[in-house]
Amino acid sequence: MAADVTRAADVARMIEEPYRRWGRLDVLFNNAGVIRVQPLLDVTEAEWDRVMSVNLRAVFFVLQAAARRMKSQPPIPGSELRGKLIQTASIAGYRGGNHLMTPYSASKAGVISLTRSAAQALAGDRITSNCVCPGAVETAMWEQIDQELGALHGWAPREAWKRRTAGIPLGRPETPDDVAGVVAFLAGPDSDYMTGQALKVDGGLVMGD
Repeated sequence: MAADVTRAADVARMIEEPYRRWGRLDVLFNNAGVIRVQPLLDVTEAEWDRVMSVNLRAVFFVLQAAARRMKSQPPIPGSELRGKLIQTASIAGYRGGNHLMTPYSASKAGVISLTRSAAQALAGDRITSNCVCPGAVETAMWEQIDQELGALHGWAPREAWKRRTAGIPLGRPETPDDVAGVVAFLAGPDSDYMTGQALKVDGGLVMGD
């Protein structure tokens, strides 16, 4: 179903739908996000608010709405847990220091923090909260970044992408499937004893916290 995660009515409708169809919601994957390449001193209030609204505010209130419903449902069959919350953060939340993506980096650091707050708050209700932190993933978002960095620096198309991926220790760019496999692990039973974790899936770009 289509929904605008920045609108409370849409969030309520979106969370209600799995309960209407199946009577429960076992896993939430909080994955909406936007970005803009822009020097720190050029960031406007409107652009800051746009990025925070989608990347952090919406993530929190979608998580909150899902957790409120999960608390009252029986455990997942075959598990002691009532539900799992999974957020998409980014290695930008750790790496920081990229003054051309300041609002984005700040928002993703916030996602890591709220993931851990939710893990602490909801552990007693048998709800886990974890997040994934991808690196340079070949997606439409990185196509946008490549174009905006290219325009800013006068680079040819794909030059920013080549520079970003050149130093990946595993020697290749990241694909959406690389992230999806870790999300599937967090959604499945093998991760039932994990909560409050931010898993870096980046080919080794960031090692350690």
